[in-house]
Amino acid sequence: MDYNSNRKKLALPEYGRNIQNMVDYLMTIEDRDKRNRSAHTVIDVMGNLFPHLRDVQEFKHKLWDHIAIMTDFKLDIDYPYDPPSPDILTKKPNIVPYNQHRMRYKHYGRTLELLIEKANEYEGEEREIMIEQLANHMKKSYLAWNKDAVEDKKIFKDLDELSKGQLTLKEGLQLADSKTLISKKKKPVQNKHNKPQYKKKR
Repeated sequence: MDYNSNRKKLALPEYGRNIQNMVDYLMTIEDRDKRNRSAHTVIDVMGNLFPHLRDVQEFKHKLWDHIAIMTDFKLDIDYPYDPPSPDILTKKPNIVPYNQHRMRYKHYGRTLELLIEKANEYEGEEREIMIEQLANHMKKSYLAWNKDAVEDKKIFKDLDELSKGQLTLKEGLQLADSKTLISKKKKPVQNKHNKPQYKKKR
């Protein structure tokens, strides 16, 4: 019996053994014109495996790259794109640049620090509204990290520190209640007809 384990290893297993056999057959065609036509046919078959992408220009380019890889870069045809070199299989990916920004309070997140910087650009009533919203967001973020409780003065202190004293809240301002900020939506109650219904507040 002919087991796959005894066959040649597939360069790109996602295409399967039949596609690999078609590609191998291209290498046996001596007539160049026929080989070119057959290669286009194989590309069409490969594209049919991904019908939602087969007409995308960049995807077609990728298919031609794949056919080169599957023939060990030895297929002599007129490629519609510059064929890749064997180096692409050993080339190391680009290093992902990690954010080196150090946050004072990680539970608030980097986005909040950016919003604080943006709030400094506003004036008047818009500035006051944004500061209040930022403070409530900070309280909600703090409660997500520590669900026990948090006093408003702690949030005010952190906001003052993060904004370097640039953002101050109106005197006497009270933030949203903790229960309101962390409240969960009630699950619908199933009736006998399996239609979701919600309990009415009394």
